[in-house]
Amino acid sequence: MEGFMEYYLYVKALHIVAFVAWMAVLFYLPRLFVYHTENKDNSSFVDVVKIQENKLYYFIGTPAILITIITGIIMIVLNLELFKTGAWLHVKLLFAFFLIVYHIDCGRHLKNLENNIYKKSGKFYRFYNEIPTIALFVIAFSAIIKF
Repeated sequence: MEGFMEYYLYVKALHIVAFVAWMAVLFYLPRLFVYHTENKDNSSFVDVVKIQENKLYYFIGTPAILITIITGIIMIVLNLELFKTGAWLHVKLLFAFFLIVYHIDCGRHLKNLENNIYKKSGKFYRFYNEIPTIALFVIAFSAIIKF
C-alpha cells in the first residue's frame, strides 16, 4: 500500500470533485420534482422536466456517487489510521450513508414521476430538498474540524 500513498492526494481531490458534483444533483433534483409536481397538468413542461430529471440523475448523479464511494473506499484503504483520529470519520461516513440512501430514494421518486404517479406534493419536495444541506454541513464540519 505504501507505494500508492503518493497518489492519495489525487484520489482525495477526485473524491472532493465527485462529491461536489453529486451534491449539486442532490440539491437540484428535488427542486425539479417541485416544478414537475406543481405543473403536472402542463404536459409539454413536464416532458422537458422529465428529460432534465433523467439526465441529472443517471448521467451526472450516478457516476458522481460511484466515484465518490470508490475514491472514499480507496482513501480509507490507503490510510486505515484515519479511524484512530477521532469520531469525525465515523460521523462523516454515517452521513455519507444517509446521502446514499437519499440518492436511492430520489431514484424512487424519479420513477414515480416518470410514470405520472404523483404521491407527494410540491410542498413535500421543498422540505425533502433540505435534507442534503443538513448532511453537507455535518460532513464538511466533520471532515474539516475532525472532532
